[in-house]
Amino acid sequence: MPLVAGVDSSTQSCKVIIRDADTGELVRQGRATHPEGTEVHPDHWWTALQEAIAQAGGLDDVAAVSVAGQQHGMVCLDADGAVVRPALLWNDTRSAGTASELIKAAGGGDPIAGAGYWAGATGTVPVASLTLTKLHWLTQNEPENAAKVAAVCLPHDWLTWRLAGYGPGSGAEGLQALVTDRSDASGTGYYSTAAGQYLPAVISGSVGHLPVLPKVLGPLEAAGKTPDGVLLAAGAGDNAAAAMGAGARLGDVVMSLGTSGTVFAVSEAPSADPSGLVAGFADATGHYLPLVCTLNATRVFDATAALLGVTLQEFNTLALSAASGSGGLTLVPYFDGERTPNLPDATGALHGITRANYTPENLARAAVEGVVCSLADGLAALQAQGVKARRIILVGGGAQSPAVQDVAVQLLGIDITVPQPGEYVADGAARQAAAALTGSFPDWPLNAVERPAAADTAQVLSRYRSYAGLYA
Repeated sequence: MPLVAGVDSSTQSCKVIIRDADTGELVRQGRATHPEGTEVHPDHWWTALQEAIAQAGGLDDVAAVSVAGQQHGMVCLDADGAVVRPALLWNDTRSAGTASELIKAAGGGDPIAGAGYWAGATGTVPVASLTLTKLHWLTQNEPENAAKVAAVCLPHDWLTWRLAGYGPGSGAEGLQALVTDRSDASGTGYYSTAAGQYLPAVISGSVGHLPVLPKVLGPLEAAGKTPDGVLLAAGAGDNAAAAMGAGARLGDVVMSLGTSGTVFAVSEAPSADPSGLVAGFADATGHYLPLVCTLNATRVFDATAALLGVTLQEFNTLALSAASGSGGLTLVPYFDGERTPNLPDATGALHGITRANYTPENLARAAVEGVVCSLADGLAALQAQGVKARRIILVGGGAQSPAVQDVAVQLLGIDITVPQPGEYVADGAARQAAAALTGSFPDWPLNAVERPAAADTAQVLSRYRSYAGLYA
């Protein structure tokens, strides 16, 4: 049977998953690390990809490969195809000031009007993570490098381009061979998610000229072949690939609990949220992927377990032994500030303390309830944009917690699916590779636990929102 490979080139590492194209069965895999930092030369990604491919047994028997990557990263190429400067990654915040400048300029000095313009034009209000704000920063702070920029692409675009045999020395012909997909293009800040096209005036206004931009491929279009004849799929941004890997379809909301939290939905319609809470991205299957990010998720569990002097397993046991509502304790988990709502200087708070309820069990459950309530606010932001949620797919390290699952079914009011732990981004890329090979997305089985919705009889969410609302 044909084999396909999915690549997850994330901030920390590169993972390669090789699966049977027909059944989805895992055949082999490999992994290599990336250097730390928010500014990385793309050559490190290429080296890690080669190491991960070698660990996975090579691509000699693989028919198709797809690369999914960290979104927003700024990769600038000169006229020869060489990298102009190390890439600025999504988590590099030096362009926060330029994001504010772009918003104000679009509104003639009025940030509210400017945010409305950007939401309507691109689906996303500029923040430091977007490629556009980084390019604006580059022009202001490194004008000699900005003048050299002949093409701009994203991490997954660059790796696909290198797999196709291009690189330094490729010249103008090579730059014209750059491709991307709509999911990653939608996170640049110079692409209209609703219209499905670049906004040349936007990027030329920041760079000072119009560089070559990768051609945006459809979900089933091929990006070419490697020199050895392996078919290359379009690739995707990491969140869009994770949605494919988790089996998300129209009406599904993916809720991820990692160091931070993300909530995103597969939707029929694009979103445009002038508040900036919802990023109006596209997905990798032809639909849309409105997304909300929160700053506080599993680190809240880590901190509470450390305070209580217990392991994470013991922390879960404590949380499960307390009644819903934590005896009246409510934790607002803004330990590191918050993005949804946009409160970067906020701190966490514990409300409703009495001598009777101030127990390890209630504190552990209040931590879980607080994080899930925060994600519920993210879900509400999506629903305010018209998202119809019929099912929640719970993923990430925190999703495997029995306490998280119990609290989620009570507070979210929607049926929950919890897939077995896996490499969702790489698996989604592998599904896309299979689709590029066969012409349709495979229906691979997903090993998951189904949890029906329950009632929030203790009114946990409403009490949480009354306390969280004090920050307004």
